[in-house]
Amino acid sequence: MKYYIIAGERSGDLHASNLIRQLRKQDPEAQIRGWGGDMMQQAGMELVHHYQEMAFMGFAEVLKSLPKILGFLRECKADIKAYQPDVVILVDYAGFNMRIAKFARARGLKVYYYISPKIWAWNQGRVHKIKKVVDRMFVIMPFEEDFYARFDYKVDYVGNPVNDSVTDHVRTPDFRTRNRLYNNKPIIAILPGSRKQEIEGMLHVMLSVLPSFRDYQFVVAGVSNFSKAYYEQYNKDSNIKVIYDQTYDLLAHAQAALVTSGTATLETALFGVPQVVCYRTSAISYSIAKMVIKVPYISLVNLIADKPVVTELIQDDFTPKKIIAELKNVLFDKHFIKKQEEGYALVRQKIGDFRTAERAAQLMVQYLQAEQQPG
Repeated sequence: MKYYIIAGERSGDLHASNLIRQLRKQDPEAQIRGWGGDMMQQAGMELVHHYQEMAFMGFAEVLKSLPKILGFLRECKADIKAYQPDVVILVDYAGFNMRIAKFARARGLKVYYYISPKIWAWNQGRVHKIKKVVDRMFVIMPFEEDFYARFDYKVDYVGNPVNDSVTDHVRTPDFRTRNRLYNNKPIIAILPGSRKQEIEGMLHVMLSVLPSFRDYQFVVAGVSNFSKAYYEQYNKDSNIKVIYDQTYDLLAHAQAALVTSGTATLETALFGVPQVVCYRTSAISYSIAKMVIKVPYISLVNLIADKPVVTELIQDDFTPKKIIAELKNVLFDKHFIKKQEEGYALVRQKIGDFRTAERAAQLMVQYLQAEQQPG
């Protein structure tokens, strides 16, 4: 069968690449084309556009880039029309992908969604649009099944791919030596995000607390999308190290972490690393978000646990003084650390033990084959 897959960011590229490998196992003759990143291409997808060209975040930023986004939409629709896939598989990235879903469904194409848009967070009425334009929804958050059931829409919970990735990670034994890290200093991991806007808004504040923790070494999780020179502007102290594309090894060796809100908060929790969650965006984007967001937390850890497991320092609370206080809690306060460990255990229990990409691919091929049967 012919598959057209669209992912619009780094985490989507990772999860879609795993899905592609599993689809090829289920359907060895599969032809796969789409929009995404290097990992999807390496897994065997014919790449049309790289997600880096579409990395817009925040309400104000998206508005400014609207002409470019609309151009990408036109191009994507034309490519799907020419390719005529058996199914369009959309991976998160709701602003773009929901428009593609409407287009594809109107032309009689099957539309599957892997990793639901976060409609439970804001504008929950979008579920009615999803019911109209998405044939099958494959969700990765345990609470999403119940959310969709409230709207009489059956979805498939397939586990969470982050849990699979963490479980499969093999710890590098010479990680410190290879990266020239001190053996006698515990590590505080800094995860500033993978987008330029995130890094530029977060990293200098995160690193500003270093003088209060001289007995620790701060290690920044860099991504190779950006040059070493880019990160060097933040690296003014010998006690700061930037390592590239080794986030899981870093977390496996860290004693604590400062984490920009996103998938990394869940990764950090599944590694059992005490963390402080941080987030800041533009004033305009934050004002709009405050008006529309309907959930009490921003971190996946707290959302899955349905209670405050990790501290969230958002916008005006994201200050050096508050970071220092909360980092001291996760490093030294035994009661605080124990409560966070208990919260992490609850998160693992709720996620369950699935092979997510394999389960999703099996169901997708099974549904497609059943739908192609006559009668």
